[in-house]
Amino acid sequence: MNTVPTVVIVGRPNVGKSTLFNAIHGQRRSIVGDEPGITRDRIRGECTHRQRPFALIDTGGIIPDDAELIPREILRQAKTALDDASQIIFLIDGRSELTSADLDLAKMLRKLGKPVTLAVNKIDAEARMDLVSNFHSLGFKDVIPVSAEHKLGVDDLLDHVTRDFPKAEEQDEKKEDGEQQEPGIRIAIIGRPNVGKSTLLNALTGTDRAIVSPIAGTTRDAVDETIDVRGVPYTFVDTAGIRRKGKTTEMAEKLSVVMARRHIRMSNVCIVVLDATEGVLGADATIAGYAHEEGRAVVLVVNKWDLATEKQKKDFTQQVRDELKFLDYAPIAHVSAKHATGVKSILMMVRKAYESASKRVTTGQLNRFVEKINFDENLKIFYITQAGVRPPTFTIFTDKGSNLHFSYQRFLINRLRKEFGFYGTPIVIKAKRR
Repeated sequence: MNTVPTVVIVGRPNVGKSTLFNAIHGQRRSIVGDEPGITRDRIRGECTHRQRPFALIDTGGIIPDDAELIPREILRQAKTALDDASQIIFLIDGRSELTSADLDLAKMLRKLGKPVTLAVNKIDAEARMDLVSNFHSLGFKDVIPVSAEHKLGVDDLLDHVTRDFPKAEEQDEKKEDGEQQEPGIRIAIIGRPNVGKSTLLNALTGTDRAIVSPIAGTTRDAVDETIDVRGVPYTFVDTAGIRRKGKTTEMAEKLSVVMARRHIRMSNVCIVVLDATEGVLGADATIAGYAHEEGRAVVLVVNKWDLATEKQKKDFTQQVRDELKFLDYAPIAHVSAKHATGVKSILMMVRKAYESASKRVTTGQLNRFVEKINFDENLKIFYITQAGVRPPTFTIFTDKGSNLHFSYQRFLINRLRKEFGFYGTPIVIKAKRR
């Protein structure tokens, strides 16, 4: 895969890192709010400035000496990002006095020996420019005033940070002639809080990419990681645990549910994670329903299989099929994300489901299919064409027009699935009068 330089944004909590990330990235990728500590995992986005592509990483607010579990994990995630950084943007709040956390973080960054640009945020008026000189005491040569909220000074910051990055055409020249990259597969990992989504992401990618803790709701932003499997990029997005609207109280949690649903829409395949020790709950059906309604291919992953009793194991698959009847097409993987057992089968299922969802059937094949099936004499089918993919969508022309009974649709979907091998994907039928 083509590698690009990496720019990492760091700073203590609530200085505006996610706002700056969104201002540079050009879309709302990181959750922004007044509560400190909203961003916990590191968030990645692909950006370009003046034809210079780079990866941008937003880290959680860093407090270097905090012994609490979540802040300690945030620091570990940030250090992982800093190890790979080409440039570091150290963001501080221009309207407040320097804190011990700012000073400790500055000391840590100086030890790295990497290029650091000090961005002084919330400088949104000429009168505030005088505040910038107060921060030279941190010992960084490059100090640039910005207002992330109003996007002031962001271009100057990027001009400085990306000045030595290669332009897109230079990177293209480095690729071997004729080298073709297969299109990537984007996979959203969805489920209730604390079913093991972040642990599964780490097991699938072989990294400690997402923060894992026993505290439900640890993941708030969507965290993504790309791996290469036989030349195909798989981008896994670990979304925040989705709760019912009435169960979300904090603003960050409410926003994370909205963002999770957005990532379902942006994905090609959804991995729905279930907890083997708890059975299939109503919330599981609701969450799986979001993926089905969006027409996404689905793989059901039953996690914590190692903790389930023999009786739970025996009953679980049947319970899944009974409670999630609308997902009768979805394959089921039984795994232990914690011990990374059974995880490899998920990659095979994802690839197969993606290929099925992308499959096209010719009109000739469909017409021969129509001739083979025996319909009720009350229904006359003239012909079928495939109108789209992801999900596979078929237009059927009949003497009944759009008034095609559900039972006929169900029959047709089952026969299409059996005839053409549509695996792990919903099928949409649209009826029309010839």
